[in-house]
Amino acid sequence: MVETNGQVSDYLLEVKHLKKYFPIQKGFLRRVVGQVKAVDDVSFFIKKGETLGLVGESGCGKTTTGRLILRAYQPSDGKILFRDRDLGLVNVPELDSRQTMSLRRNMQIIFQDPYASLNPRMTLLEIVGEPFVIHKIASGKEIKDRVAELLRTVGLRPEYMSRYPHAFSGGQRQRIGIARALALEPQLVVCDEPVSALDVSIQAQILNLLRDLQAQFNLTYLFVAHDLSVVEHISDRVAVMYVGKLVEMAETQQLFTTPLHPYTEALMSAVPKPDPRYHGQRLLLEGEVADPANPPSGCYFHPRCRYAASVCQQETPSLREVRPGHFVSCHRAEELSLTGVTATTVTFKGRGHTPRREA
Repeated sequence: MVETNGQVSDYLLEVKHLKKYFPIQKGFLRRVVGQVKAVDDVSFFIKKGETLGLVGESGCGKTTTGRLILRAYQPSDGKILFRDRDLGLVNVPELDSRQTMSLRRNMQIIFQDPYASLNPRMTLLEIVGEPFVIHKIASGKEIKDRVAELLRTVGLRPEYMSRYPHAFSGGQRQRIGIARALALEPQLVVCDEPVSALDVSIQAQILNLLRDLQAQFNLTYLFVAHDLSVVEHISDRVAVMYVGKLVEMAETQQLFTTPLHPYTEALMSAVPKPDPRYHGQRLLLEGEVADPANPPSGCYFHPRCRYAASVCQQETPSLREVRPGHFVSCHRAEELSLTGVTATTVTFKGRGHTPRREA
């Protein structure tokens, strides 16, 4: 469990022991023979106005966690405490249909695929204006005026509102998705890998736009991604997931320079260096990713961990605060000295030079 020692009012969202198990069914009678532990006892918090990056390899439960927070999925267990501006402090899974409808105004999502997330039969006016219609906030010319202002805010021309999604590029479509997410002036926006389907040059534009919008509208982001360079650029704090569990969480700079979990260290070794003359010592993990339907005993990472001890195979580590604001789920966190991004030893490929450390 994550111990939160700060002011409760600083937390917009607090997730406690969140679980989501999907049943495995077999046979004609569709009997349940097992469970896929997509999210397994995850706890974290997000402060007002900050960005929490949620990272990990594909299938680790990042997107499922985001959708549980939005109540697109009903959790198997756990609490999702959200400080809603209209409802006050609420536990999201316990809300009724009327309260959930109100909650939707203050929680929104930006989807990963800008091509699949927009209805091809709707114009921009209909797409971006739909939240106003559903929540009965505006009608007629007022919707048109609000949509025009939203399009200007995300860098699109208001004249485009009569066009359909097929007339726009991927980056422009993602801007449309952002405008739709901002329509109801939400408190929390779940960004589900919003730049992974875009070209690198467009990624930078969208990331800068998200940062500008955060400052302008006092937004709070849960930024789901697998690209560590993107996460480092936009996040205030970073949480790392592995096979449905949260293994480490800390401020971005602290996590990247002094990781405490071996899995985080391996991720950091894979971050590309900006100088092509240097290459780092990549830490290659042996073995396969644990099966969430049949995870190993103890620490889920121990079959692939080069620092694993007997206690790692027998006891499941809890997420605890080892340093101020730095949480980790590892039995040996205090005794290990792990390597981060900026301390990676590199070798110069040219002649007449000796290896040196990156600053």
